[in-house]
Amino acid sequence: MRTAIYPGSFDPLTNGHLDVVQRAAKLFDRVIVAVAKNDSKRPLFTLAKRLELVRTAVSHLPHVEADSFDNLLIEYVEQQKAQAVVRGLRAVSDFEFEFQLALMNRKLNEHIETIFMMPKDTYTFLSSRIVKEIAALGGDVSPFVPPHVKAALLEKLKPRKKF
Repeated sequence: MRTAIYPGSFDPLTNGHLDVVQRAAKLFDRVIVAVAKNDSKRPLFTLAKRLELVRTAVSHLPHVEADSFDNLLIEYVEQQKAQAVVRGLRAVSDFEFEFQLALMNRKLNEHIETIFMMPKDTYTFLSSRIVKEIAALGGDVSPFVPPHVKAALLEKLKPRKKF
């Protein structure tokens, strides 16, 4: 069974993330969307809430599951007996950082491959940070996130009312 791990903070999960998950699910027998505990990023949502939002979003996809991890990515990949790490690339600016991570992961375990996937062009501008900013300022994030993520953002941020 070919298993891939798609790691990220997913704070929050966007439609761009889901697009990458759906593409990865066509290539692998099992895809685990792994929500990372990364306190240095000071996430908006707790790890438990991010995991819940991801689980809900992928529940309709066969052979896709959600989990969380708080250790080194390569250790988690090994624990799951996965063969690959999937990373999304939106733009050339993402590549340098992702390339460095991939090379470091290869140094830690040369048997784990990193697969770079691009989302649909309609999502290349999309990031969790931008979605949070739009939501905080009262903008409509409906085109960018699943409905349950939009609801969670509205509940958490309680955006300013427009005048």
